[in-house]
Amino acid sequence: MSGISFTPDAVRALAQILRDTDLTEIELADGESRLRVTRSVTVTQTVVAAAPAAAAPVAAAAAAPAAAPAAAELSASSPGVVASPMVGVAYLAPEPGAAPFITLGAKVAAGQTLLLIEAMKTFNQIKAPKAGTVTRILIESGSPVEYGEPLLVVE
Repeated sequence: MSGISFTPDAVRALAQILRDTDLTEIELADGESRLRVTRSVTVTQTVVAAAPAAAAPVAAAAAAPAAAPAAAELSASSPGVVASPMVGVAYLAPEPGAAPFITLGAKVAAGQTLLLIEAMKTFNQIKAPKAGTVTRILIESGSPVEYGEPLLVVE
């Protein structure tokens, strides 16, 4: 093996770099040798809404318990979940004002474009891994996404 050291101290140093820089993955390569360190990131989102009428808080409270556990139980490895392959900004349509690539309940074919993720000023097509029906869309157009974050569900 060449110049990369696979000692526990080297792995700890790379892990510290991940924590210090908020990166999720780092890989070193030197010839045939490779050392890759990754970490998972948990994203918590809090939504605060102003209620214009007295009935709104009751409706919001009734809807919140049903939606929150369902979203929390999904992970990148859940069946049918299409997870983000990169960090970036997700877009559900090819351009502002255009029709979205998919809608809730839409039938999709394997390889069909589901959405775009902009990373480093490059738009990357995220394609359907299998044919099925879009049962959930977990993001909004223009929202930032993390590596491994569930984007939608195709069943």
